[in-house]
Amino acid sequence: MFQATRRRLALWYTTVTAVLLLLFATGVYLYVRSTLIERVDDTLKHVVEVVERSLVIESVQASDIPYRINVEASFRDNAEAVEDDHIDLEWFSPTGELLWSTLWEPLDIPVHPSYTGETVYLVDTDHLLRQVTKRVQIGRHVLGYLRVSHPWFEVTKPIRQLIFDLTLGTAVMIMSTAAIGWLLSGIAIKPVRDSYQRLKQFTADASHELRNPIAMIQTNVQVALADPDWEPQLQRQQLMVIERLTQRLGRLVNDLLFLARADSGMLQPQWQPVPLDALLMEVIEEQQIIAAEKGVCLSLHFVETPSVAITEENSSEFPTEDAFTVQGDWDQLARLFTNLVSNALQYTPASTEIPSEASVQVELQQIERASSVGARNTQSLLRVQVRDTGTGISESALPHIFDRFYRVDPARTHEAAAGSGLGLAIAQAIVENHHGHIQVESVLNQGTTFTVTLPASKPEILT
Repeated sequence: MFQATRRRLALWYTTVTAVLLLLFATGVYLYVRSTLIERVDDTLKHVVEVVERSLVIESVQASDIPYRINVEASFRDNAEAVEDDHIDLEWFSPTGELLWSTLWEPLDIPVHPSYTGETVYLVDTDHLLRQVTKRVQIGRHVLGYLRVSHPWFEVTKPIRQLIFDLTLGTAVMIMSTAAIGWLLSGIAIKPVRDSYQRLKQFTADASHELRNPIAMIQTNVQVALADPDWEPQLQRQQLMVIERLTQRLGRLVNDLLFLARADSGMLQPQWQPVPLDALLMEVIEEQQIIAAEKGVCLSLHFVETPSVAITEENSSEFPTEDAFTVQGDWDQLARLFTNLVSNALQYTPASTEIPSEASVQVELQQIERASSVGARNTQSLLRVQVRDTGTGISESALPHIFDRFYRVDPARTHEAAAGSGLGLAIAQAIVENHHGHIQVESVLNQGTTFTVTLPASKPEILT
């Protein structure tokens, strides 16, 4: 499908470019041709004007026409001048009889007075001539006709060379355009192909994750309906299993809906000042029970760095209670750090020999970073690190850790505790929605550290 689309894109690109090149080449050809013809006509008209001014006119007594042209005196000086320019002169009487010519053989062409220039074809010699014919008269008396001819090869020779150059150039450009179009269509289709593959994989994974709890719910319901005489205790147990599966299915649907809204830009945070220290304390408090059951030491540390905000008028330090404040959505941020802490607890096995070695540490610190505006300006950031001593993540899996439905350990795919593989994808979406950055560092069998960096909220300075 993508190869066919790529071929169509390249074909359309080449066709459109070829049409534009042909139109351009045609325009250039017509422009150059008309320019050459115009130059030849101007030359012929100029010769006509020069010859006309050099005509020797004599008076004639006792005649219908009181004037006549002295042919010998008029054209003797012009014959050699026009030969250098490949221009031939012909002089005709008022009745159209040829009286004088520079041609070797007279042309069997009747006189057609035309001062605009015309092209005539010589059958005998298979040549073309460009001619201008001028009627010479005094008052109402016609003295004769002056015809100036120019060989047409002065136009056809450069025109043929131009046609060859345009044809060759157009062919080369079309072939180059076809190659470039194929290359560009491949580049253009690659993101579409990647998006399609991700969507296909996402759909397959979502279908798989939805199918399992639905199948299990259906199985439990069928078992319950098959024996309506079950004891109440067994029925209650069966309903509790169905409830757990329904809750799992609901969480998965909510996660999918959250990611879909984040992708479409519909996820708008409820911006408000959020004390990140208080939020992390609540998250740690909620996860302490799980950590105690697993025998993992869960702790929270605050590292406050004094930050000074300087203005032109005065300077003052940030209040301590606002040092860890960010602008964000409390619910989304709570979900972000809950996912990170729960993942750390999940993949940190308890140590039977030394319990204190199994630990998950959450550290909140205020840092300063040089702003992009200038080296003197700094930006206050809040960095949250979730560090565990768990199983770690292999180096090959790190680039895919934030992919949807990705699991480092495929063997845990069907375990309920392993989750759906959307937690870190949701965490990344929340961080990006808050204009922050998340990264992961891990060493296999030693531990993993997730680092979330968020812009701090600067309080207004009182003057």
